[in-house]
Amino acid sequence: MTAPTDSPTDTPAAKHRSFPIFQGLLPLDRSRIPVEVLAGVTLAALAIPEVMGYTSIAGMPVITGLYTILLPVLVFAVFGSSRHLVVGADSATAAVMAAGLAGLAATGSSQYVALAGLLALMAAVLLLLARLIGLGFLADFLSRTVLIGFLTGVGVQVACGQVGGMLGIPSGKGVTIGSHLFDNTVGKLISTLQNIDQISWTTVAVSAGVMATILGMKFITGKIPGALLAVIGSIIISWHWNLASHGVATLGVVPGGLPKIAIPDVTWSDIPALAGTAASIFVLILAQSAATSRAYAAKYNDAFDENVDLVGLGVASIAAGLSGTFPINGSPTKTQMVDGAGGRSQVAQITTGVIVAVVLLFLTVPLQYMPKAVLSTVVFLIGIELIDIAGMRRILRLRLDEFVVAALTGLTVVFVGVEQGIVLAIVASLIDHLRRSYRPPTAVIEPTGEDDPNRRDWRSVPTDPSIRTVPGLAIYRFSSSLYYANANFFAEQVLAFATGASDADPLDWLCIDAASIDDIDYTGGQTLIQLHGELSEHGVRLVLAEVQAGVRVELDRFGITELVGDDAIYATLRGAVHAFEQRPTNATPAADATPTAEPANPGDGGDSTG
Repeated sequence: MTAPTDSPTDTPAAKHRSFPIFQGLLPLDRSRIPVEVLAGVTLAALAIPEVMGYTSIAGMPVITGLYTILLPVLVFAVFGSSRHLVVGADSATAAVMAAGLAGLAATGSSQYVALAGLLALMAAVLLLLARLIGLGFLADFLSRTVLIGFLTGVGVQVACGQVGGMLGIPSGKGVTIGSHLFDNTVGKLISTLQNIDQISWTTVAVSAGVMATILGMKFITGKIPGALLAVIGSIIISWHWNLASHGVATLGVVPGGLPKIAIPDVTWSDIPALAGTAASIFVLILAQSAATSRAYAAKYNDAFDENVDLVGLGVASIAAGLSGTFPINGSPTKTQMVDGAGGRSQVAQITTGVIVAVVLLFLTVPLQYMPKAVLSTVVFLIGIELIDIAGMRRILRLRLDEFVVAALTGLTVVFVGVEQGIVLAIVASLIDHLRRSYRPPTAVIEPTGEDDPNRRDWRSVPTDPSIRTVPGLAIYRFSSSLYYANANFFAEQVLAFATGASDADPLDWLCIDAASIDDIDYTGGQTLIQLHGELSEHGVRLVLAEVQAGVRVELDRFGITELVGDDAIYATLRGAVHAFEQRPTNATPAADATPTAEPANPGDGGDSTG
C-alpha cells in the first residue's frame, strides 16, 4: 500500500474506494491473465458437476445448478470486494432452502422454482439492508466452533439423503411412530432402507464406478478432476449401452440456452411463509462468505471490505432470483479450487462464467444421458467431506464446553432440522458469549519483588482479596465491559477486598484497572456509585486507572467522575501507585487525595502498568 500524498483523492486506490466496483479485479496484473484463465477452466471442470449435484439437495431442476455459477459469479466479480471468493450453489444453503420449501410446493415444480427465486430475492434484500444499517457484524455471532458442528450435521444430512439415489431405490419420507411422522434425517434414512428389496444393481455399479473414479483421482493426482471424468464417462457409457433400459434412472431432456431473466411468478402472500427461511439463509451467507473472504484476504494480504462484499452478495442474489435459480452463497470449496489452481483475482471466476455460458448454449443435449446416480454419488462424497471429524476431535481436546455446543448444533441439524440447527447455532454462540462476560477473568496486580520503585515490575495473579499491590493499595483488574449481567459479580469481588481487610493488613485505596472495560451501562454505573459509598464506609478510597476515552464520557454522564473526583482517575496504573505512595500521611483513608506528578518514565516496567 502506497503512502499518502498531498492529494490522496487522486490516487487510484482512493478512486476505487469512492466508486466500489471491480475491486476484485483491479489492479489487473496482465502477466497473470493466462494463469487466471487456466484457474477459471479448472474451476469450471470441478464446479459444474458439483453444482449439478447440489440441485438434488435443493430439489431443483439440474440445469438451475449451472445458473448459479453464471450470472451470480459475473455480477459478484463486478460489485464484490474479495479477489478470491467464489459464489454459487452451496450444500448448506441448498439444504436450508429445501427444508424451508418442504410442503409449500412439489419438489422441482414450476411453483417450487418460483419460490426458490423468491427466497434468493428476499436474501438479497436482507443483505443490502444489512449493508445500509450496518448489520454485517451478525456474521461474527456464528463462531468457528458452531460452524464446524453445523456443517458436520449438514454433511450427515446430505450424505444420508443420497443413499436412495445411489442404490436406485425410492427415497423415504420418514418413519411413523404412533401417530407422529419422524421426517428428520435418521427417519428418512430408515424409511429409505426399508425399500432395499427394490435395489438396482446396475445403479449400484454406476455409483461404485463414479466413487472409485473420484477417490482414485484424488489418490493418484489432485490435478485431474475425478468428478468431471466420472460425469463424462457415465454419459458415454449410458448413451452407448442404453443404461436406462437396464433400470438406471437418467436426467432426461435438459433444456439448453441461457436463463431467462424474469421476476418469479409469486404473490405477496408467499413472503411471510418464507421469512424464517430467508433469515436463516441470510445469516448463513453472512457467516460463511465473510469467513472465507477474510481467510483468503489475510493469506495474501489483500485489501478487503466486508460492506462492499455485502453489496456484491446482495446483487449476486438478485441475479440468482431473476435468472430462475436458487439462493447462492460464498463457497469455501470452490474458492479453494481456484486458489489451488493459482487464481488470485476474479478474472478466474469470470472465465468460469463464460465457460458455463458455452455449456448452456451448446452442450446440454448429452446431459440427458447422465445417470442420476452420478449426481447422488458426487453429492454423497461432498457430504462426507463436510463431516469434520478431525475438527470436532480438535475442539474436544482443546475446549470441552465448545465441543458440547458444536455437537448439540450438529445433532440438532440431523435429528430436528437445518433451520433449527442455525437458530440453535446463533443462540448457543450468544449464550457462550454471555457466559464468558458474565464471569469474566479478573486479577490483582502485585509486585514481582523489586523494592526499588523505579525498577519495580508487576504481574497479574488470580483475584485474592488478601493480596496488596503495595501495602494499603490493591489494584483490581476487570477484563470485560461492566453491564447488568456481571455488575453483581464485580461488586462482590470489589467489596471482598474491603470486608476482608484488617489492622494487620489494611486497605486504604482500591484501584480499578479499567483498561479492559470498554463500556459501562446504566446498571454498571449505579453499581460503581453504590460501591463508592460502601467502600467509604470501610475507610477505603475508590480510584480508577487507564480509563478508556469512551468510558470516561460514561463516567462523566453518570456523575461518577464528580463523585470520586477528577483526581481519582489516573492515566496509568503506575501513576495511581505513585500517587498513593506520595499521599499525605495524615490523610484519612477515604479522603480525596490530590495526586502528585507521575514519574518521568511511567512506561517502564512489565504488564499493563507501563
